[in-house]
Amino acid sequence: MDVQTDRQSEQERAAAARAAERTGARRAKIALLRKPGGIAEADEPSRVATRIDRLGRYYPDVRPVNPAAIAAGDPKAMADAGAILERIVLTDDLLGVGYLEGGVTASAAIGRVNIRDGRGRLTGYGTGSMISPDLLLTNHHVLPDAATAGSSVIEFDYQDGVDGLPRPVRAFGLDPDRFFVADETLDFALVAVKASADELRPFGFNRLIGSEGKAIVGDFVTIIQHPRGGKKQVALRENRIVDVLEKFLHYETDTEPGSSGSPVFNDQWEVVALHHASVPAEGHAEYGGYLNEGIRVSRLLEFLRGQRFTPDRQALLDRLATRPERGTPARPVPDGTAQPLTLTLPVDIRLRAEPPAAPESIRIDPDYSNREGYDPDFLPGHTVPLPGLSDALAALAATNRQAAAEPRYVLPYHHFSVVLNKVRRLAFFTAVNIDGRTSQPLRREADRWSLDPRVDPGEQVGEEIYRANPLDRGHLVRRLDPAWGATAAIAQLGNDDTFHFTNCSPQHEDFNQNKTTWAGLEDYVLNNADNHDLKVSVVTGPVLAEDDDRYRGVQLPRQFWKVVAMVKADGTLSATAYLLSQEELIHGLEVAGEFDYGAYRTYQVPVRRIADLTGLSFGALTDADPLERLESTGAVREIGDVDDLLL
Repeated sequence: MDVQTDRQSEQERAAAARAAERTGARRAKIALLRKPGGIAEADEPSRVATRIDRLGRYYPDVRPVNPAAIAAGDPKAMADAGAILERIVLTDDLLGVGYLEGGVTASAAIGRVNIRDGRGRLTGYGTGSMISPDLLLTNHHVLPDAATAGSSVIEFDYQDGVDGLPRPVRAFGLDPDRFFVADETLDFALVAVKASADELRPFGFNRLIGSEGKAIVGDFVTIIQHPRGGKKQVALRENRIVDVLEKFLHYETDTEPGSSGSPVFNDQWEVVALHHASVPAEGHAEYGGYLNEGIRVSRLLEFLRGQRFTPDRQALLDRLATRPERGTPARPVPDGTAQPLTLTLPVDIRLRAEPPAAPESIRIDPDYSNREGYDPDFLPGHTVPLPGLSDALAALAATNRQAAAEPRYVLPYHHFSVVLNKVRRLAFFTAVNIDGRTSQPLRREADRWSLDPRVDPGEQVGEEIYRANPLDRGHLVRRLDPAWGATAAIAQLGNDDTFHFTNCSPQHEDFNQNKTTWAGLEDYVLNNADNHDLKVSVVTGPVLAEDDDRYRGVQLPRQFWKVVAMVKADGTLSATAYLLSQEELIHGLEVAGEFDYGAYRTYQVPVRRIADLTGLSFGALTDADPLERLESTGAVREIGDVDDLLL
């Protein structure tokens, strides 16, 4: 037995042990999949809800389902989840050609790994996929160390063309000196390819996505591979996930030696796992007696985030977040025409109707009935209500046309609320609850701002003010502040809700040179050692002054404020206020000469100063302000770093 075969056998023995241990649980899941609506019961409620949320990125009519309701067995939630998953995942129907187009694009980045020893002798084959402009992913048992990687080769386009003739093969060496990392437990290796950007660009890459929700029990998967080192083939349809483990997926599909290192795709052509083993599964004839195992992509990325790399290698790793260029012919042929990929199909095909995969972007939940908004009882042992509006200000507040309770001017979102001034068409204020214990580090997707349909469009500032000028769309509630919850899907709802124009204020791009101090206030207070329960409530807004400059029919605010409330370790409430302003404005002086956005600084001011500037009432927060205990509360404190804060 050669070294590579021995390494592969070790992985197969470990996979076989996991498969045997999960036999009972797997059979129970398979039984559920056979009953109507059972796909909604065959996996954990949070994973089912997250999968439905992610499908909503590809199907506009898919609405999120509450995971707590699924866990409680709520009949409506179960019926909704089952109907969505059966319609999208289990429908036996025709499928749009976009599915095949996505497969052709994904396949271009997959090649045959020729494993060679130090003397250049061929010792075996594997499959690998480009996952960034520079890096190739395969198994540890294919490329166990830098020495093996340095002697090995990746071949692209080892396949037949549409005319049945072999395509011209492009082969490149690997460059472990530039980048190499491998882990035996997760059975993966990541290595740089020794080629220029121009040489690799025609093949593209299959970006790895760390977000949950890419696959659940019952989902179908597709594997593009080089079985036994042969020409590229695809195991398509009738390949179902039957179990989800902490680090692995178990699924049925046709694979053979040489398929190790193949990417496992869901129906949206997202990589969900790295295939690495096929093992006997006695008593499961529907698999042909075999079960396949892949390493979950989210666990690979989690491992990589926990490693330390040199700056050069970290820069290459950071490019994993780069989006591949899609939508153009990937591989020109000598006569300049595009040549499609021929798919050699080892199984029968049953195609189902789906749109092509689309780039990830912000997706706002269209069902506003499930927004609970800001919670005044969020902080332990204290109630912090929304700021109060006088009768005069309440008359200027935009009405929430879907509100079922008073006050009807509150616009609730996921974990935060907004009160909008319909005359200025900007927020009076926003109020958000932040839970540091369950926050989710979501990567920023492509921005997509939306008007709120609950408010008259003429009462909101929209995209028209931001075109062809130096104005930024300034979040009032930061996108990650409401991004918390039991699952990433719940956190994503809060993140996406911040991209409503109601939560946005036009800000000059040079408005705040001191961005770190202003933007980091919530983080510092949240993580302060004296903060009990790692919770914070934050109210933010613009100062809507009568003499604000007008631009394109909108008066642009010149100052912004925050009031941050937390409970200290001794159980007392602390409320601190901050103002983003110029020194001339903070002291109420006339601005000399041309208005200078770059002259802005962050100041800690008494809460009552914010009340005076805005006309809002902050109730008990005024008494909870540590500045109230100083001899002089009229002074302000410029904040240069966190040591200047008084909490």
